[in-house]
Order: sequence, then C-alpha cells, then structure tokens
Amino acid sequence: MNAVPNPAPGFRKRPDHRVDIGPAEGRVVVTFAGRTVADSRRALLMRESGYPPVHYIPEADLDPDLMRPSERTSHCPFKGDARYRTLAVDGQIVEDAVWSYPEPFDECAAIAGHAAFYVGKVDSIEVLP
Repeated sequence: MNAVPNPAPGFRKRPDHRVDIGPAEGRVVVTFAGRTVADSRRALLMRESGYPPVHYIPEADLDPDLMRPSERTSHCPFKGDARYRTLAVDGQIVEDAVWSYPEPFDECAAIAGHAAFYVGKVDSIEVLP
C-alpha cells in the first residue's frame, strides 16, 4: 500500500528554501523548572533557511507527565500543521513550549513522531557528548 503523496506547497513557491534534517550528534537534554523533560540520543537536527537550528526529539524520549495539550495550532507551508503542548512542572507553567508536526509534509516526513522546544521557554536545551 502506498501512502498518499503530501508535498509541501511552500517549495513550489520558494524552491530556494532549504529544510535539511539529519541525526543530531550526542545526547540532547531539555530541562524546565529543574526537571528533565526530554532526554535523547536519537534526536534529529533541522536546519531551515532563515531560522536557527532546531532539535526534534522522539516522542518516546519526552516525559509526557510534564506536558498537556494546548489549543494552539499553526501552519508552515514547508512542514505542515503544528500542534503545541504546555509544560507544567511543580506549579510552574509555560504555555505552548513544545510543538510537533503529527502529519508533516513529505519533504519533512522525518520529524513525524518528534517534538521540539522553544529555547526561550525552557531552562536549557543541552547537547552532551
């Protein structure tokens, strides 16, 4: 059975736009309110035109007990429709700190099943050896 093609419309309009995804080197650890909310040796690194690099961490390497779904959504013409989550740790809450693309466009299919964190909304995103 073949999947239905789902090409990103953004690349038709801006073929010069780059979205490169590959394995991240080392271990990626995300902390918030003194707690580890994600810890992975299987993260991906996305480099996209006009944006700083972003680590996408497999859902299995997140602590789901520290996150709750948000109502926020957004659309990217290169990646698809994003959903957000709020972090809640020991009474500290930060809205929409985590995002993911549950059904990304074909060109970014590698990030399905992964999530990313806003640098300014967490304590740290560290890349360790």
